[in-house]
Amino acid sequence: MNILILQGSPRANGNTAWMAEEYRKAAEAAGHTVTLVDVAHKKIAGCMACEYCHGKGNGACIQKDDMQDLYPLLAEAEVLVLAAPIYYFTMSAQIQAPIQRIYNMNKPPKVKKMAMLLSSYSPGVYDGAIGEYHGIQRYWGVEDTGIVTAKIDEQKTDVTRAKILDLVKAL
Repeated sequence: MNILILQGSPRANGNTAWMAEEYRKAAEAAGHTVTLVDVAHKKIAGCMACEYCHGKGNGACIQKDDMQDLYPLLAEAEVLVLAAPIYYFTMSAQIQAPIQRIYNMNKPPKVKKMAMLLSSYSPGVYDGAIGEYHGIQRYWGVEDTGIVTAKIDEQKTDVTRAKILDLVKAL
């Protein structure tokens, strides 16, 4: 399968980046094609709700920023993995912008499955992000292959790695 991982942590060697990399390695070892994009270090603005994409743009966003690099990847992805740290009860702003900019496509056309990787310092802070994820997943009508969360004492552990491997096996 063609897998696209959007990694939304500004910490290049942080816990979320580790989770995304573990998913990438496991998926590639299982024979999948994987593209991991560090969206936190891209220049991607939020959706302006201008509706250009649904009018004159014929599906193209009026904004010309680093999101242009993601659209071809989204168009070919069969699996979309969202990897994000939790900042005050939701996914980081760095991943929110690309998620919202998918609006012009309505849904990536080939995506059939999704997964989510979340890290945080605290337990019990995932509900907002998980709710958003399930909302997207249900709206698109795609299969949820699972969610892995890792609070401070679960980060970069063999137990969390095993949970990530189970997500890949669910493909």
